[in-house]
Amino acid sequence: MTKRLLFVTLLAALFFGSATLRAADTPPAKLADPSIEQRLEDLEAYVNNAARVADTASNHVSSKLGSVDSTGANFTPNPGPGHNAWQMTSAALVLFMTLPGLTLFYGGLVRRKNILSVMAQCFFITGMVTILWWLCGYSLVFHNGNGSAIGSILGNLDFKFLNGVDSSPNTDYSSWVSHNVYAMYQLMFAIITPALILGAVAERIKFSAVCLFMTLWMFVVYFPQAHMVWGIDGLMNGVFNKDAKIHAIDFAGGTVVHMTSGWSALILCLILGKRLGFGKTNFAPHSLVLCMVGTGMLWVGWYGFNAGSAVAADVIAANAFTTTTLATAVASFVWPMMEWIVRGKPSVLGFCSGAVAGLVVITPACGFVTAGGSVIIGIAAGLIPWFFCFKVKGWFGYDDALDTFGVHAVGGTLGALLTGMLARNSANANLATNLKAYVTDSYFQPLVLEQLKAIGLTLVLAIVGTTIIAYLVKATLGLRPTEENEMQGLDLSDHGEEGYIDAA
Repeated sequence: MTKRLLFVTLLAALFFGSATLRAADTPPAKLADPSIEQRLEDLEAYVNNAARVADTASNHVSSKLGSVDSTGANFTPNPGPGHNAWQMTSAALVLFMTLPGLTLFYGGLVRRKNILSVMAQCFFITGMVTILWWLCGYSLVFHNGNGSAIGSILGNLDFKFLNGVDSSPNTDYSSWVSHNVYAMYQLMFAIITPALILGAVAERIKFSAVCLFMTLWMFVVYFPQAHMVWGIDGLMNGVFNKDAKIHAIDFAGGTVVHMTSGWSALILCLILGKRLGFGKTNFAPHSLVLCMVGTGMLWVGWYGFNAGSAVAADVIAANAFTTTTLATAVASFVWPMMEWIVRGKPSVLGFCSGAVAGLVVITPACGFVTAGGSVIIGIAAGLIPWFFCFKVKGWFGYDDALDTFGVHAVGGTLGALLTGMLARNSANANLATNLKAYVTDSYFQPLVLEQLKAIGLTLVLAIVGTTIIAYLVKATLGLRPTEENEMQGLDLSDHGEEGYIDAA
């Protein structure tokens, strides 16, 4: 009897255990995919570069990189192919600005014995910054600070080694562009910014000094500045951070790119000292042909720089494309006309310098101003940087070899100020999101004061940071080549090559 009872008990245990296992192994019923109406709403949002309203309203996307929502339905947001295509094209255009645009522009302006040194420095910066960007730079700039004490100045390291930076959108910055594409686009800005500094110190800085200085400068100046202005919780991101301490705006890099590089360039060239023979030797450009070609490449690439900063092929990108063209063309006309009036002849270098100045000054404003505002900016860009290069440089006697300070520092500062005066709600509806009280469509609207605050903070960071780094490099590696090497030319002394080999 006992054996029979035990046997029945074992059978019951096996039956109920297996039933329990089968019940546990049975997956829950799969909930319905998004409806046709929801998909149409998302399609409309994609065409208009709007947020994924249907997805978020249905709780299908619970994080910026896609996840399983609270109902258990799987949904991974995909990028929009059109916006993604424009962003990849823009990234290539911005890289085109450095390699080969800036290398030819700067290379043509130096003496022939130093052309390869400029090109080598640009190539080094391209590789070095890319490695830093992968290592931690992108994370420090574009990850949020998670509410830390310095979160509005630097992001955290969750994106180090580009972990989690995949092809799904990061909705902090775009609903429709792949996160990895956005990271590569912003990389190109990080590459060209330190490369601009080279123009002020060309022909008289050692390659080893460039390597160390630029590496340190990225951490001390660029990463914090870019996060403060463009990071989702940045201290100066007035457009998208409602808690920003400074409600400033910078569409494509007036403060981040041109002010930081331009003012750093001035400080570095003052610490470095003048080129041997400055004021006595002829430092005329060795090839205005290369300079002109490089200028054209910069202008073409700048459409990726400015219109690409809309992070979509949308109406804001279209406006930035238009204002960039107008301001650049006007400045490229005004600068040589001033030369014609003052010196009696318009120079090809004047056309080139005017075009670059126009590109620089419109950069922070291009997505925020109207066509009329861009013409005003073009006129200012052709007059004020020209005056600094033509007169102020001579008054103070600093050796800004290729006018990086006169064009980028002065132009970037001027552009940041004019952005505050000329930003209009009709040009960009995003201005009404967190800046309604600051953008009142008048020349002296409250935004002007916020722009002045941003200018002041940028000046402090660039000047103090560059001074510390420059003296550190000077004390360790030294900044300048020997007099013999400088006279010989940096192509041979630093690289053992010559840009031009004369026929025997």
